[in-house]
Amino acid sequence: MKNKILLGVFILITAISSAFANGNEEVSDKIIKSFQKDFTGAQHVQWVRSKEFVKASFTLNEQVVHAYYSLDGTLLGVTRNIVSGQLPMNLLTDVKKNYSKYWITDLFEIANHNENVYYLTLEDSDHKIILKSNGNYGWDTFKKEKKQIDN
Repeated sequence: MKNKILLGVFILITAISSAFANGNEEVSDKIIKSFQKDFTGAQHVQWVRSKEFVKASFTLNEQVVHAYYSLDGTLLGVTRNIVSGQLPMNLLTDVKKNYSKYWITDLFEIANHNENVYYLTLEDSDHKIILKSNGNYGWDTFKKEKKQIDN
């Protein structure tokens, strides 16, 4: 009876460990080595592989970050959510001046090849607007939609 209980506990622990594995077995050593070089100190790394790229989600300096790699191990870009105070001053000033009647519902930064691009989602009671930064100087409308009113 004790053997069956121990065997059951062992199987349960193995199953739980497998469920929380980081998925490295699906990611090439080349990508993992590139990641370790690019993001020293990253913690809680989770991997997702698609046909075109591999995404690493992790914590770095107490912030959740997502890095995207090509299948040959080249870093394609990095994304992270930010707060409005982290925007370059010109972009923040433009938002406050031209979109003061909206509230911010999402803001993230994409960094790749020494360039940062910001996507900002703004909403009011009737509309949702997604803006894309135009350098560090202004915003272009990426998408605008009228909200559906449920009756």
